[in-house]
Amino acid sequence: MDGLKDFHQNFSIPKAKKLLRIITHCGIHEYLRIPFGIENSPSHYQIMMNTIFPTELSEQWLIDYIDDIIICLDSWCLNLERLARVLDKVAGVNMKISLKKCKFGFEETKSLGHIVSGLSLGIEKNKLAAVLLTTIPQDQK
Repeated sequence: MDGLKDFHQNFSIPKAKKLLRIITHCGIHEYLRIPFGIENSPSHYQIMMNTIFPTELSEQWLIDYIDDIIICLDSWCLNLERLARVLDKVAGVNMKISLKKCKFGFEETKSLGHIVSGLSLGIEKNKLAAVLLTTIPQDQK
């Protein structure tokens, strides 16, 4: 699953609003939510995701990386149970999910240049091929 406009789903704290001011010819504007592109936005979002899913992460059937959520499963019935549990938590914190980017019920999926399949994690073949086809440097620099 993939979050929708992820950083904009988090409110800025009052201290951060002052640092995120934008001055235009129409006046001074403050971000009410965390904008994309701020240095600490990804780590803040990751911490938020980890606090939403602590049990699922400790049980090791959920993988979250910033806005990506991967649910590992053994059976289709278990998948529906876990999906319902995750969606309940997502709805509980008013988080939005991008249905266009979601995939459900696949045995393997690509994420961040890796192939996630069950409990295994591999590298995409084209990424590995690029490394293997690189020539070994001949000079001593």
